[in-house]
Amino acid sequence: MEDNKLNDSQVSRFKGCLLGGAIGDAMGAPVEFMSLQEIRRRFGHKGISDLAAAYGRVGAITDDTQMTMWTAEGLLRGHCRGTLRGILWMPGMVHRAYLRWLKTQGLSSEDESFFSAIEGEASGWLIHVQELHARRSPGNTCLDSLASSGVGTMEKPKNNSKGCGGVMRVAPVGLYEQNPGRSFQLACELAAITHGHPSGYLSAGCLAAIIAGIMGGADIREAVDKSLEILEGKPRHGETSTCIRHAISLLDSGDIPSSETVGRIGQGWIAEEALAISVYCAIAHTHDFRRAVLLAVNHSGDSDSTGAIAGNILGAFLGVDAIPSEWLERLELRSEIEMIAADLHTQFCDDDEWWSKYPGC
Repeated sequence: MEDNKLNDSQVSRFKGCLLGGAIGDAMGAPVEFMSLQEIRRRFGHKGISDLAAAYGRVGAITDDTQMTMWTAEGLLRGHCRGTLRGILWMPGMVHRAYLRWLKTQGLSSEDESFFSAIEGEASGWLIHVQELHARRSPGNTCLDSLASSGVGTMEKPKNNSKGCGGVMRVAPVGLYEQNPGRSFQLACELAAITHGHPSGYLSAGCLAAIIAGIMGGADIREAVDKSLEILEGKPRHGETSTCIRHAISLLDSGDIPSSETVGRIGQGWIAEEALAISVYCAIAHTHDFRRAVLLAVNHSGDSDSTGAIAGNILGAFLGVDAIPSEWLERLELRSEIEMIAADLHTQFCDDDEWWSKYPGC
């Protein structure tokens, strides 16, 4: 009985992490390009407090959740390949998943893997979800990096970008690899596929380590502290560690958490700010998913990304039941996101259904 309860709790937190991120993404989507003053003029003095229309519907996800889903798909296919064939370079598998995402954006790549990744059995099931074939303000850095040949790495970066497009998509890494140190490293490798500045990929490493720590039983503050310990052992960590510690110092000051204080951390367009804002909101309202996510989206900046990251963290900690049901009911692609979360939990690889969903190309 205890084992069943533990398993149910784990499944809830897997689903909570990915659905929570998608809810934060959808909550921030309508206000992503607004200032705090504009948000308050449109939605009232408290700002946005419920899902609103974006991209032609209420509950629409953006490129943040799209790419998170493709990250999960790449991890699952890599796991399948490694288990059944004994051959695996996980960044290569996830890169191929991102090439499939690129196809859904109506673009192609110069990379030699592009056509083999999107055709026939190798394409898998996610690429056939028609709702994913929609442009939701994808970042130019991601598009340009994937459209060119080769896989960006920390050692041989494709650019010097530290935009938040690397960190906003790596929460599945912390679910898949629950050792914080290994999760940190893998997330850095996956973010470096498109974002070559250390602050761009180290922030991704921190988020994955935070999720991994939470899944291992730590509370949010403990998981953040552990991620900082790992981060500060890495070269060129200064921008990221300074930004996160600044956010924590604002929490420890005793001031009531507010959108104005979020603005003192930054706007979230760059990776370290997006992560630090999300950490601030998650720790400020550790046991209240609603308040944490609303704080994370009501500011002048990249509201969908900060909402998504905060939602990932709170969802992993509190589980899916903490997410307001009236939000989940209107979330785009809810069932598909739940399916991927469940597959990440089981990591099954011994039947035909697995191979048809996640062919180890």
